[in-house]
Amino acid sequence: MDFAKLIERVKGILLSPKTEWQKIAAETTDVKSLYIGYAMILAAIPAICGFIGSTVIGVSLPIVGTIRTGVGAALVQLVLGYVLGLAVIYVVSLIVTALAPTFDGQKDPVQAFKLIVYSSTPVWLAGVFSLVPLLGVLGIIAGLYGLYLLFIGLTPLMKNPQEKSMGYTALIIVCYIVLAIIMGVIVAAVAGTGAALRGRM
Repeated sequence: MDFAKLIERVKGILLSPKTEWQKIAAETTDVKSLYIGYAMILAAIPAICGFIGSTVIGVSLPIVGTIRTGVGAALVQLVLGYVLGLAVIYVVSLIVTALAPTFDGQKDPVQAFKLIVYSSTPVWLAGVFSLVPLLGVLGIIAGLYGLYLLFIGLTPLMKNPQEKSMGYTALIIVCYIVLAIIMGVIVAAVAGTGAALRGRM
């Protein structure tokens, strides 16, 4: 996917998602292409902006002042967060595929991966708010829109009855939350360990 097509896809999935999901469902692609041409590009937005926000801008707190993360720890968080984030979308797509028959849908790994990748679009774009850490809460709105995109994309891509999309979506959300917690713990643990080791040197 070239840059112009990527922009068109972003606009389509954000502004006219019902129409865009129909187009996406009919497209022939593979996981590698979706990663390289879309996911890896957009997922870099929150990673890079979060790094800049935490190391350069920081968080201003009353009395305490401005708190900034060390470059080393922030770099570890950037790399780990980016890699694990890309891994999570693949794992969730496998879960979506496995759950499909439960909700009378069709098991299709590529369609499931499309669903997770494209419904993640608003969350990745909202990563620009990480430049100002206190604005990170605005990412919640983007997350909710991402869940809406997931909900309306299930039937076109996974072919489940529309009335079963609510339960399907809810189960996917639970899996997302669990994986996000695990990812957060891993990133915090590795970054914390790295900072502690540097402190002893």
